Amino acid sequence: MNNIPPLNLTRQYEMIGEEVSAAVQDVLTSGGYIGGPIVESFEQQFANYVGIEHGIACNSGTDALYLALRALQVGAGDEVITTPFTFIATAEAIAAVGATPVFVDIDPQSFNLDVTQIEAAITTRTKAIMPVHLFGQAADMTAIMEIAQKRNLVVIEDCAQAVGAEWSGKKVGSIGHIGCFSFYPSKNLGACGDGGAITTKDSAIAASLRILRDHGRSSGYYHEVMGVNSRLDTIQAAILRIKLRYLDQWNNARRKIAERYHQRLEPLPGIVIPQEVAGSHSVWNQYTIRIKEKGQQTNTKASSGTCLRDEVRNQLQQLGIGSAVYYPLPLHLQPVYKDLGYQSGQLPITEQAAHEVLSLPMFPELTVEEQEQVVYALKDCLG
Repeated sequence: MNNIPPLNLTRQYEMIGEEVSAAVQDVLTSGGYIGGPIVESFEQQFANYVGIEHGIACNSGTDALYLALRALQVGAGDEVITTPFTFIATAEAIAAVGATPVFVDIDPQSFNLDVTQIEAAITTRTKAIMPVHLFGQAADMTAIMEIAQKRNLVVIEDCAQAVGAEWSGKKVGSIGHIGCFSFYPSKNLGACGDGGAITTKDSAIAASLRILRDHGRSSGYYHEVMGVNSRLDTIQAAILRIKLRYLDQWNNARRKIAERYHQRLEPLPGIVIPQEVAGSHSVWNQYTIRIKEKGQQTNTKASSGTCLRDEVRNQLQQLGIGSAVYYPLPLHLQPVYKDLGYQSGQLPITEQAAHEVLSLPMFPELTVEEQEQVVYALKDCLG
């Protein structure tokens, strides 16, 4: 039996390696390594894929969020409502512009923002809502946009884990005022290094983003605002242009893998399988189950006095099955945010998820035989 990692990027490279190598070689021989027609071509192709007018490439998903906040003039004194159950970059970008993240609890089914709790978190300082389309599943953008319109707020979609996902037939990144994407290698559309993009239908916002990402200059050495250096390298754009052609194929493979997991794991006691909520078309960046805590299930091999999820994860590792925990400590309880005053127990659904979630191997090239190995190992761990 082979060891199965949670992610295997080498198989993807084996599939498209010749195309990628040729594209990289073309860039190297051209001598044009920053900007130029290859980057511009990728920006337009990506915008077309998302179904939006403007695509602006940048050097990371974190910068995409930061630049989006800057372009929408969110800053000191403002509040941004977001989720505590995500990678820190979401809240980190909010803090970087001088604003304050306001954390709202999550929906237990989707792991996304609980839209029924958003309005109660709005104050006179609230300027934006930043939903995260977590694990490849879209947040309830219908409800979020209705709230935003009623309360005169801007919406920045964090699409880092969900390129190609849809809500009510529209791709994420085309629904809010701005969409922010990451091309970190582990994402469904991953570069061979860092990369990101921003999408918007607003021409003025797009123009502002292009200036902000390039040292705040409109041309040459004329600088209009205080910007940053956040350009996507030409080599990464060349690689991403190739990968974009395969994205739907890879996302469809992920959906088939998720469906097989559903069928094989649903009867298994002691776990809760993830659900694709009504209105969402998930692209399954992660397949994240819940391992129920002691007292919520019986017949487990986990020893007493430990976190059951961690016990199961350790046992899986011993059986050659890799897994991951996203995220073991919610943002509202992170030491860096202690000054915000959140207390343990304040966001109970998020905190319960942090103790129970376990992401199983998920990548387009995962074979049926490997999935069976994962399922049998999980059954063995749970007794």
